[in-house]
Amino acid sequence: MSAPHALVTGAAGFIGSHLVERLLREGSTVTGVDCLTDYYDPALKRRNLAAVAGSPRFRLLELDLGAGDLATLPEVDVVFHLAAQAGVRTSWGAHFGPYVHHNVLATQRLLERYHRSPLERFVYASSSSVYGDAERFPTREDDLPRPFSPYGVTKLAGEHLTLLYGRNFGMPVTALRYFTVYGPRQRPDMAFHRFCRALLCGEPITVYGDGRQSRDFTYVDDAVEANLRAWKRAAPQSVYNVGGGSQVEVLEAIRILERELGARVELRHQALPPGDPPRTRADATRMREALGLTAAVPIERGLAAEAEWARGLYAGSGS
Repeated sequence: MSAPHALVTGAAGFIGSHLVERLLREGSTVTGVDCLTDYYDPALKRRNLAAVAGSPRFRLLELDLGAGDLATLPEVDVVFHLAAQAGVRTSWGAHFGPYVHHNVLATQRLLERYHRSPLERFVYASSSSVYGDAERFPTREDDLPRPFSPYGVTKLAGEHLTLLYGRNFGMPVTALRYFTVYGPRQRPDMAFHRFCRALLCGEPITVYGDGRQSRDFTYVDDAVEANLRAWKRAAPQSVYNVGGGSQVEVLEAIRILERELGARVELRHQALPPGDPPRTRADATRMREALGLTAAVPIERGLAAEAEWARGLYAGSGS
């Protein structure tokens, strides 16, 4: 029996690179797709894949899913669609175009490419941003989505596209709504990465609002496990929150990182930008009952791992 063949879009990104490594460890052949946009330094993305670059079971295609020739994509057993234009704060105004291109058009074109293929699963990476400023906490999958940012709107549009291809064409699709994933290789614009960099480089930290806003934080290994469970165990056309790991305020996360990195930092407060809800919290019941998965990594252990990775990334950068 041949090894399963997986397609991972956004393969050079934060979650995608961890998923590629896990799939290869478990015996899959992996085709990665990434267009290596300049949203952040492409060199960091290439570094994310350094550990798998020499694997005979992995190849990387540099391809823009919103504009490139998708006929070049191979037939596969499973698609993990993680590619996206990320970031809430940069999705406003004139910057909105790339979000439509990479999050909506690219998703529609990828679904068109594979809706006639005999896939085992098409797993779409959605986001807790589809809930926006949610009506209740913890938030369940059947609560009304009310995006609070243009980014959230495009992620919800991609999710709707994925589910309607499931309903109309019988595609075995699943959507995973990630709640603030963190850990090694986190994007440079994300809070914990910014905090680590500031602590290691002797710079002040910009905290939006009063720092009392809280998030449901999910360690990257738990997010990767959710993808594998979605491939093997999810019901077709299903949606799952991926969260329930740790609920913590921003200021408490900074205190944990100060202890881990042995440094103190100056805080500079700025007004909370538009699009940032004050709180997120996942109801992870469906993930636990249907996928048999409970987030396993507590915030202290997860932040210790991210801090250790950041030490290597910013070694010698201190002032």
